[in-house]
Amino acid sequence: MTYVYLKTQSYTGTNLSQNTIPLNVVSAGISVSKTIPAFPIPLSGVATGESITTAFDLGMAAKSINLSGFIQDAEITKTFGGGDNPTTTETHTFTAQEIAQMIASGVDSTGFAKKQAFSELVVLIPSNVRSDYETNGSCSISGRLTKTDCLDSSLSGGAGTWTPSAESILIPFTFGSRGDRNEKDNEGVPLPLTNFPDTSTDVGLTGFIRSFTCNFEAESIDVSFTLDFEVATVIP
Repeated sequence: MTYVYLKTQSYTGTNLSQNTIPLNVVSAGISVSKTIPAFPIPLSGVATGESITTAFDLGMAAKSINLSGFIQDAEITKTFGGGDNPTTTETHTFTAQEIAQMIASGVDSTGFAKKQAFSELVVLIPSNVRSDYETNGSCSISGRLTKTDCLDSSLSGGAGTWTPSAESILIPFTFGSRGDRNEKDNEGVPLPLTNFPDTSTDVGLTGFIRSFTCNFEAESIDVSFTLDFEVATVIP
């Protein structure tokens, strides 16, 4: 798997080649651990012959991603100055060891160091179905990514023409579900936290790197690594 990126806090826009670090990932493990308080009911088995446990689903879960792979020499572009409107762009080819050092330094920093700290992990996966539960395709009107939007005559420009496609597209792995609020998979969900992605540049997994381990090995130009990323809302 090669379509894996780390985004720094300063990443903006849709250009995956700026303020990101590409990773060569051999294995990506995704873990979701749900927390449900459970209470055995006293004497419940006296009359029924079977004990009963009551559980309360309060919507709590811990989500994490474990990556393992190797880092190679790569061209990295970073922007500096001007806050959200950078004034300087630097592009250089860094060695694998330099990139490993850059990641380690970013993990060691805080969210105030926006050029160092990492706030988002992008793991691109192939997808055949868009967020509106229609198969992939393209619209005759630029910027409309789903068949539903393409055929919506109430939008500026009127209805377009949707051309189906059998080709998969790449989208970020996410814990969001398809559909608008109270629709499709989000039926019964009035305020979805995450919009299901329709492009490779949509938001991936936000959070922080829990741990990063790399190995500098003799007679090897690559740097092997493991990385644990935890999904969270990070402040700052």
